[in-house]
Amino acid sequence: MLSRRPDPSEFAPFYANYIAQVPDGDLVATLERQTGETAAYITGMPDARRTHRYEAGKWSIAETLLHVIDSERVFSYRLLRIARGDITDLPGFDQDAYVPASHADARTLLSLQAEFVAVRSSTLQLIRNLGADAWDRHGRANGYGVSARALAWICAGHEAHHVRVLKERYR
Repeated sequence: MLSRRPDPSEFAPFYANYIAQVPDGDLVATLERQTGETAAYITGMPDARRTHRYEAGKWSIAETLLHVIDSERVFSYRLLRIARGDITDLPGFDQDAYVPASHADARTLLSLQAEFVAVRSSTLQLIRNLGADAWDRHGRANGYGVSARALAWICAGHEAHHVRVLKERYR
């Protein structure tokens, strides 16, 4: 079920870019590969660059990494609720309010790497252990319909998007 790409009717239009960044095939294998590659990428960065911004007003490297972590927590929580059949309209979250409240720039890159790996491991445990019937369940989040399958793909695509931005703009 997870190797089937979500149909556009399964998610809000603003998630299309994230889902498009995920390669076809086994989503669990993609998430596992991303975990190792992103952890290695973070390890390869000098910690002194964690507060670097490629442009005034943009998030720092540390803020971007913590945004990926925070967002994955939100997406996987939504995934859990929807996969379990919860039909409550789940609220959105204000990423721009989360970033300054996170104090990410005070963290080391090593601590962010460890937290990313822990959160992704938790997401993978959830995904690996859901029944086949869970993936087609739909709910609402942030005022839009979304499937459990789409949320799993959004986790992978959101991470891919921000790691690409880090590699292209934060050199």
